[in-house]
Amino acid sequence: MGKKKNGNEFLVQGGILAAAGMISRIIGMIYRIPLLNIMGTTGQGFYEVAYQIYSIALILTSYSMPLAVSKLVSARLSKNQEKNAFRIFKSALLLTLVVGGVVSLIIFFGADVLAGGVMKMSMSAYALRVLAPGLVIVSVMGVLRGFFQGRGSMVPTAVSQILEQVVHAIVSIIGAYILLQYGKTVGSEQRDDLYGPAFSAAGATLGVIAGGLIALIFLVLIFYAYRGKLRNKIRRDKTVEVESFGFIFKVLILTIAPVILSSTVYNIQNVIDSAMFSSIMSAQGFSEEHCADLLGSLGQYYTLFNVPLFMANALGSSIVPPLVRAYENGNREQMHQKIEMAMRVTMLIAVPSAVAFIVIPKPMLDLIWGSIDNTVAANLFRIGAISIIFYAASTLTNAVLQGVNKMMSPVKNAATSLVIHVVSLFIMLVFFHWSIYAVVASKVIFGLAMCILNSHDLREAVGYVQEKKRTFVYPAVAAVIMGVVVFVLQFVLALVISDAVATVISIVAGVCIYAVSLLAIGGLTEAEILALPKGAKIAAVLQKAHLLK
Repeated sequence: MGKKKNGNEFLVQGGILAAAGMISRIIGMIYRIPLLNIMGTTGQGFYEVAYQIYSIALILTSYSMPLAVSKLVSARLSKNQEKNAFRIFKSALLLTLVVGGVVSLIIFFGADVLAGGVMKMSMSAYALRVLAPGLVIVSVMGVLRGFFQGRGSMVPTAVSQILEQVVHAIVSIIGAYILLQYGKTVGSEQRDDLYGPAFSAAGATLGVIAGGLIALIFLVLIFYAYRGKLRNKIRRDKTVEVESFGFIFKVLILTIAPVILSSTVYNIQNVIDSAMFSSIMSAQGFSEEHCADLLGSLGQYYTLFNVPLFMANALGSSIVPPLVRAYENGNREQMHQKIEMAMRVTMLIAVPSAVAFIVIPKPMLDLIWGSIDNTVAANLFRIGAISIIFYAASTLTNAVLQGVNKMMSPVKNAATSLVIHVVSLFIMLVFFHWSIYAVVASKVIFGLAMCILNSHDLREAVGYVQEKKRTFVYPAVAAVIMGVVVFVLQFVLALVISDAVATVISIVAGVCIYAVSLLAIGGLTEAEILALPKGAKIAAVLQKAHLLK
């Protein structure tokens, strides 16, 4: 029994991180309601452009750190090398401070060139300058999170994520409101109405800095509380070969570089999309304000689109340490078991989410942002929701490939997919004139290409072939049943009660219908439920309800 528990520990840790991710995304979704009402879609567009540039800078400075530090620390702890594990931490901290500081300065002083020259959204420069110092904060935070994750604990990361998001939400709303008023004053003096939304977007980015700072302080306090226990472990370490800092820096760079390349290629598409969209639309005669409005609708799409991906991100982070141990020990069967379970759990969330976004996108968007016209954002979901499944699968397989030392595979696959994506986007914008819809349509193609290429490399690397029927077919059948019922229920209820109440009832009913349908067709067995976090309690409840034999 203990062995089984240990074997599924990554699911427990992944569940903790997934729960934190879900809470963070719910908070993020909730605070976006008043934030968008304050900024408007134009301000949202300026915010999205600035944040996309910031996201690329994050990848270069800190995005790869949690995974890289976790992987290297876990590999050394599997050999009981406490000294070398701690030296990894210290080296990563120094490296990220230097790189984060340099990139932060480049972003701050180059904001006008990046926002105006590259992205064709000059008013985004104000928000970008506010975001620049956050790179150093998040860089250090990434190293601390990776250190704890490498030791098998996702709790510090999970709690810090929630703290970060709560403070982020509060400060963003206050900052956006205060700077909107100031921007309007400046705008009246300069006779340019765009100053209000631009300054409001800059105010919203203050939340990123404040949230990151609070989360970092929390992690530092946890580290100091753990310091005594860590010293004792290092003191008892009898490792003879202590790795030099020069060797560790080399290993860090060799580990980080492929992750950075993969993540950059994987995430730079948002920057390329916005730059291509703004440039081509401008050449076709559309104004900066019109482009910002459409990018604001795309921002709504991204906000909800990222919510279902929390499971893939969480399991991707939690699966790396046990996967590294299994790989180091040459236990292929254990690797296959962990990958299959992680993918199945991910698809249980991603598939019904995609169906829900296809059948009732506008009612859900109206429930959140009822004060604005959500027609464009709803159409974006009808076109692009299917890519939730592709992005969830490729996110998880990226982490798995990196965990089994196939670091360059996600880089190669992302680069190939990006080329296909860019060509598709260009054709859709220039020849088909699909406007903002071309962006999400080309993302579907990107996600599908990534899934196909990653699956091929995973099979070549460790002989793993994903089981299809229980992983994809059963959740899809249950999700389609749910989708039909939810669509009809929402439509009928909206005729007799308010749209908001009808939508809430339909969503709750949809969750129940999906769960019952999945169990009825045999998509989830008792053994699999018991393997999940709190599985015994879940199984007991289902048995009492006569939903589980």
